[in-house]
Amino acid sequence: MASAVMNEKSNNSVVAPAGRLKGKVALITGGTRGIGFAVAQAYVREGAKVIIAGRKSAELTTATQILKEMGGDVTANKIDLNSAAACEALYTGAIRSYGKIDILVNNAAILGPISKIATYRPEEWDVVMRTNADVVYWLSRAVLGTMIPANTGSIINVTSGVGVKGRAGWGAYAVSKAAVNCFTEVLSEEVSQYGIRVNCVDPGATRTEMRAAAFPKEDPATLPKPDDIVNPFIYLASDASKGLTGSILKATDWVGRTF
Repeated sequence: MASAVMNEKSNNSVVAPAGRLKGKVALITGGTRGIGFAVAQAYVREGAKVIIAGRKSAELTTATQILKEMGGDVTANKIDLNSAAACEALYTGAIRSYGKIDILVNNAAILGPISKIATYRPEEWDVVMRTNADVVYWLSRAVLGTMIPANTGSIINVTSGVGVKGRAGWGAYAVSKAAVNCFTEVLSEEVSQYGIRVNCVDPGATRTEMRAAAFPKEDPATLPKPDDIVNPFIYLASDASKGLTGSILKATDWVGRTF
């Protein structure tokens, strides 16, 4: 998988003109907090209609209120994406609401135990792999139902450095992200003929709850906020990235960039 890297240093503000996603519909999993919510806000600012999915009613209500106060056309779905049927239901509801999906951001993921393979419990392994890898397959397969006939679309998968280079103790999380990377390569080749792009974003170390759980002794104030690393998500969702597929973009290399 080719890695698109931008090397210039910049400040910690997102500098991306509004309106790049006008007329587009984006479905974002894990869209109520952290990186997913930051991407949802960025997409609203850029003019997209946004569908966010999450498991907690209170978080969905708060996120939706904020996005609507920004002027967004937003639909919230309380759903546990733990099966192909649940993913198909989310897709069907989105099509019923907006008639199409131009952008899918497969952001929802769980960390699971930080544990060596020898002591990793099978039931915990299954949950992490299903949430982090199977859902990416199920939802991507669903949205192709409208993307292929439309001959356009962008699927953006969220990966991790441990999916590129495994690390002891990261267990199913690392393996699931490696699976996402390979899935991105496979699907990108299969659907490029339809004008559909499939890429990954590696957020890097970001100030999120998952990062805090993985590195409890780390000072979160030293890390970029989710709002700081949304530029590659905007780029990949926009027409500016047409022709780019099968790549990993490192979000920290895009902080403050314009495109």
